[in-house]
Amino acid sequence: MATAKIKPKERDAVIQALQAGVVPRKGQHLIQVGRVEEIKALLRDIERITDGGSATRFVIGEYGSGKTFFLSLMRTIAMEKKFVTTQADLTPDRRLHATNGQARALYSELMANLSTRTKPEGGALSSVVERFVTSAIAEGRDRNLDPEEIIRERLAHLSEYVGGYDFAEVIAAYWRGHDSGDDTLKANAVRWLRGEFTTKTEARAALGVRSIVDDASVYDQLKLFAQLVKLAGYSGFLVCMDEMVNLYKMAHTQSRKTNYEQILRILNDSLQGTASGIGFIMGGTPEFLMDSRKGLYSYPALQTRLAENSFAAQGLVDYTGPVIRLANLSAEDLYILLSKIRMVFTSGNPKQKLIPDDGIQAFMAHCSQYIGEAYFRTPRNTIKAFVDLLAVLEQNKQVSWKDLVTQVQVNSEVSSSISSASAASSNGKRSKDQPKASEDLAAFRL
Repeated sequence: MATAKIKPKERDAVIQALQAGVVPRKGQHLIQVGRVEEIKALLRDIERITDGGSATRFVIGEYGSGKTFFLSLMRTIAMEKKFVTTQADLTPDRRLHATNGQARALYSELMANLSTRTKPEGGALSSVVERFVTSAIAEGRDRNLDPEEIIRERLAHLSEYVGGYDFAEVIAAYWRGHDSGDDTLKANAVRWLRGEFTTKTEARAALGVRSIVDDASVYDQLKLFAQLVKLAGYSGFLVCMDEMVNLYKMAHTQSRKTNYEQILRILNDSLQGTASGIGFIMGGTPEFLMDSRKGLYSYPALQTRLAENSFAAQGLVDYTGPVIRLANLSAEDLYILLSKIRMVFTSGNPKQKLIPDDGIQAFMAHCSQYIGEAYFRTPRNTIKAFVDLLAVLEQNKQVSWKDLVTQVQVNSEVSSSISSASAASSNGKRSKDQPKASEDLAAFRL
């Protein structure tokens, strides 16, 4: 079977990302294996969002199991379906709910990372607004009406949403800047949409609106932007948030609870059908979901909504619930994955194999003996080691793969929260993310 030639730029992007242990921004399709049922489930969500519905999914897997890759793949698929997508990692300075600007920082990051099929690298906010304005101009021409009248007519229903009136005024201000050639007015409108105004006085002077995007209005603004996306002619708006475990690591109980309340609000809107044209995919670890003391299960309302189907046991699965657990890759899946990585190294030329099929099998057998079944469950380090092996074989033609395979060192993936706690314990100190011993004896050690 003929294999399509891989462009050098795409090849290098994939290899460099895998060698660093991160997800490539381009070329995910070149190394995608397995996850067929999980992808089908999210494709159904994408169809529902296209039809005006909404969806919220929690992608749960161990560190290194492929959550980030899966989220990135779904963003790529959504963009092919004419979606506007965005993504951001949660950090101590970026949360769903806060009072000191951390939630607005998350919103600004999401707006900066807006992507479309024509702008997959991000920075597509202006393009989305411009497309909406252009379509309004075309409709005004067809109906012999002023474009601003068309814009206000289209945005009239947004007044039913929280903050909808000012949002519509900002879009109208962008049109006025577009019509009059006032680039400053257009730039101020985009700044407001990005959440970059810090005071209401500044926003009122620049745009004539009385509100700004702040910590309390992040989710409402995302819902409003989803409406703009649909009005601009896109299929929907997909928001991907990774590293949700950073909420689990928060030491302050009340702050953690308010963030979980925000997740509950998003989930309720999705389950009850009150949101439209927007989908959320959140990536986290099993601890983030199931820990009854600090995880989502510590919040009773979330535990009820996210509980697993009691009938989905003993090998039975259910992909209709909000939680998708990433299953372990099978030995066959991992073999195919390593074969695809080998193909990427040769830019799609099957005649230039750096390592034969027997070599891949020997590498897998070595990994199995070295770290056991963890190389199936959390394949990130296995993949990184294989890429390192291929890199050496590519640059040292005189070396045989047989001489190198047994020298490969693969470490099992370790949770960063566990490693930080262990380090603190070894130093006789408590990590800032490690709970106090008084907190349900969480730090009890033998």
